[in-house]
Amino acid sequence: QVHVTESGGGLVQAGGSLRLSCTASPASGRILSSWALGWFRQAPGKERSLVAYLRWGARTTYYAESVRGRFTISRDSADHTVSLQMNNLKPEDTAVYYCAADRTLTGTSYRDPSRWNYWGQGTQVTVSS
Repeated sequence: QVHVTESGGGLVQAGGSLRLSCTASPASGRILSSWALGWFRQAPGKERSLVAYLRWGARTTYYAESVRGRFTISRDSADHTVSLQMNNLKPEDTAVYYCAADRTLTGTSYRDPSRWNYWGQGTQVTVSS
């Protein structure tokens, strides 16, 4: 079992920045190199979609095209935290952002939300125009 917690959402004007943080706490006590962590978002009436992904050990990352160059995912191994720095925010970035963790993902399966087993409760990000 893994407990996933997000923080850092809020209201910001277009062009502004926010930083989201996610802490994943496995029952085993620490995240191993095989773990993956990801940020997803879901706007009203839309499906949940991947924003950014990080493979813990290899530090491999992936970004959705809509956020590439504006968002950065990073890890802090000391406290099992994954952050999402969001710059130059746009109104279309408004959504509930979810952090997810899993250790069974292979290939490009990380792009499919249904493949992730552990989820946080979500944090609202609202970007005003």
